[in-house]
Amino acid sequence: MNYQRIKEKLDILADAAKYDVSCSSSGSKRTNTKKGLGDSTSMGICHSYTEDGRCISLLKILLTNYCIFDCAYCVTRKSNDIKRAAFKIQEVVDLTINFYRRNYIEGLFLSSGIFKSPDYTMERLIAVAKKLRTQENFNGYIHLKSIPGASDELMHEAGLYADRLSVNIEVPTISGLKLLAPDKKHEDFTKPMRKVKQELLRYASERKRIKSTPKYAPAGQSTQMIIGATGESDKDIMFSATHYYQQYHMKRVYYSGYVPVAEDKRLPSMGSQVPLLRENRLYQTDWLLRFYGFKVTEIVNDRHPNLDMEIDPKLSWALRNMEYFPVDVNTADKRMLARIPGVGMGSVSKIIGARRFRKLNWEHLKKIGIALNRAQYFIVCDSRHWQRANLDSLTIKGKILQNSRSKFRTQHSNQLTLFN
Repeated sequence: MNYQRIKEKLDILADAAKYDVSCSSSGSKRTNTKKGLGDSTSMGICHSYTEDGRCISLLKILLTNYCIFDCAYCVTRKSNDIKRAAFKIQEVVDLTINFYRRNYIEGLFLSSGIFKSPDYTMERLIAVAKKLRTQENFNGYIHLKSIPGASDELMHEAGLYADRLSVNIEVPTISGLKLLAPDKKHEDFTKPMRKVKQELLRYASERKRIKSTPKYAPAGQSTQMIIGATGESDKDIMFSATHYYQQYHMKRVYYSGYVPVAEDKRLPSMGSQVPLLRENRLYQTDWLLRFYGFKVTEIVNDRHPNLDMEIDPKLSWALRNMEYFPVDVNTADKRMLARIPGVGMGSVSKIIGARRFRKLNWEHLKKIGIALNRAQYFIVCDSRHWQRANLDSLTIKGKILQNSRSKFRTQHSNQLTLFN
């Protein structure tokens, strides 16, 4: 084996894979029962994250960065003047096993540029996973990126060896896709998604009747959108995400801020990288939709097409709907408690449990751990020593922002003191 050449390939293809952020490993349970290598349990993989939030716990690489397509936003586009490389199937298998044995990784995240055809590329991705499972007896986590346009037969086979499958929708809207990737069709992305959804439902149904039914993509499927390449509003993005959650049973939708990779008149200028704060606001909105009972139209709509970058989306909703407040924490139902800014779902459960035994006052709420700097303007409780001020939404927003800045300055000052 030419180790220098393998290292060169690894440098090129690991760097090219960094733009894909949808590498979460939660949700899989693959128990090691035959004295094999690795074990992916329901607790998931111990993750490490880079400063910008990228997961680095998996061996995250492309099979190749050669590609037959020329998508404007992609660093591996065929017209881009970059170093090209391609792994052999066995090379990826060997890297995964060797890195795992050295405790460098807990699993594999494998994507690829599309070379020759979608089916040819998908066959090679499946071959890696199949060799790891059947020849190396590898039970660790495997995430395969499904290739847009791959056949139903290959998508079915991929789910038998991978823990998670994902097809990146890439651009949130069909019009944006036509502009930036005219060689691709929207149905090339949705067809494999639909097949995975069908297989997940079929295998789940069969497992209820036959316990020996093999697992099919136990961690489900996910997708990713590039944000800020074609000027979509936050409303457009979140409406698209909601569609994929509802129609394709996605485990996660990921939002990746556009990173300029090449000069192209269809794209924003090279200096206009999407701020990470916008990504963060989209993820916060996604969380509210999936776990807090919000509808997408409550957060973003024609009147409010973009998220407020100064405050989180739940606080923004509350300030626009002051008629629902104040909420009495001793009588409100779970749904309304979850809508109080500064109160997470963990705190909601604690409040409901604690108020069975006594009325909660201000001190109790402090001990429960709610973020009082926000929640105090939206609640009432059993306390004589504090009374809710009757403030308008603009005043409340100003006070919360002022408190946040003051808290940040204090923390920053304390950090500087440690190093002086």
